[in-house]
Amino acid sequence: MKNTLLLFALLLSATLQAQLPHILTQREQAEVKDQMLQARFEHVLPQLMREEGIDMWVIIAREYNEDAILKTFLPSTWLSARRTTMLIVYDNGKTLEGLSVARYAAGDLFKSAWNPDRQPDQWRQLKILIEERNPKKIAINKAEHFGHADGLSAYHYEQMMQVLDKKFADRVVSAENLCVRWLETRTPEEMVLYEQAMRITHAIIEEAFSEKVIQPGITTTEDVVWWFRQRAADLGLVTWFHPSVDVQRPTGNSQATFAQRPGVSVIQPGDLLHCDFGITYLGLNTDCQENAYILRPGETDAPDFLKAAHRQALRLMDILTGEFRTGRTGNAILADALAKAKAEDIYPSIYTHPIGMHGHAAGPTIGLWDRQEGVPFTGDCKLNPNTAYSIELNSRHYLDDWAFLMKMEENAFFDGKTVRYIDGRQKELFLIPRPVGHLKQ
Repeated sequence: MKNTLLLFALLLSATLQAQLPHILTQREQAEVKDQMLQARFEHVLPQLMREEGIDMWVIIAREYNEDAILKTFLPSTWLSARRTTMLIVYDNGKTLEGLSVARYAAGDLFKSAWNPDRQPDQWRQLKILIEERNPKKIAINKAEHFGHADGLSAYHYEQMMQVLDKKFADRVVSAENLCVRWLETRTPEEMVLYEQAMRITHAIIEEAFSEKVIQPGITTTEDVVWWFRQRAADLGLVTWFHPSVDVQRPTGNSQATFAQRPGVSVIQPGDLLHCDFGITYLGLNTDCQENAYILRPGETDAPDFLKAAHRQALRLMDILTGEFRTGRTGNAILADALAKAKAEDIYPSIYTHPIGMHGHAAGPTIGLWDRQEGVPFTGDCKLNPNTAYSIELNSRHYLDDWAFLMKMEENAFFDGKTVRYIDGRQKELFLIPRPVGHLKQ
């Protein structure tokens, strides 16, 4: 942990010295990720398993058919499952025991529990380990609603149920709720790292939305999309989804649309420019949408109606996060936020999702762009403390010859009482070219 604190200090000091935070080397990232996993295994997982009433969790995956949960337990030197990898987490009431029913130990947390020379049958060894510990509930990653929790293949499920005696087969339950809680719960140490990931994301967007990258009349939206991809790759980062960049401009069309993916456009003066960009860093994902205005000749600021639209979308964010309370479902939060926004003459659309170890992560869905009436199953999940969300939404605006969407997305953390944006949010539109003295607030 001493090394971890040192790395945190390096991260924070680097942030103060430069706009783009220092990005750790691959070796440094591996060290931090392994320490975070150990801390989560020792301090987060026991509580979650006991709250769910599960004393054994069996995670099985085969190489090239990865289980989303198994990947969150592998050490940094394991990039995937090897052959058939079986991990067992057993709660003996005092501590958690990690067992690797594979040819190798899986890092320091899962000690090797299978010697093929003594017991050639891997599945029989799994049976022996289960019977020796005699768990009351055996959770497996077989789920109805969350794909994150449904990683056990049909073949592996059949093999496991065949090898277990009926006594233990009857104790097998779904790990779906446990999977969601494991994935969604953030620790204080992780939130320090998340702040860095968001600062990197914001810095890249600010660079993209500048004359360093965009020359009005020449640069296309697709040019900027691939600039995002290349910039992230040059920094040794991964984009977990293909970025998008689009423009809106007066066209005489009175309908604002969302469903159609934007085409390629040459960026022109007077355009409202929007991006959707996110990275994966230290096992955490970011997802961010920000906006810029391309100044016309002689302009030094965006039109008042665009600035007002931007403020209104920020207000919609405040209305939404004001509905966050522990134990409320995503659907209840959505319904009340939409009602309050409409009462303020806002034309809202809310499609907020959990974020963390996955970009579209496990936890309560708070609307989908095409399901504003509520989302079955995942929208009925309840909000828990120490969870992170991508606050994603838009407000519609109508002029005589133009209807446009002000689309925003920023990542936030809910501690059980309040919501805070992990690295703030865009308070005003970027201007391209940027006037002298114009700063992002």
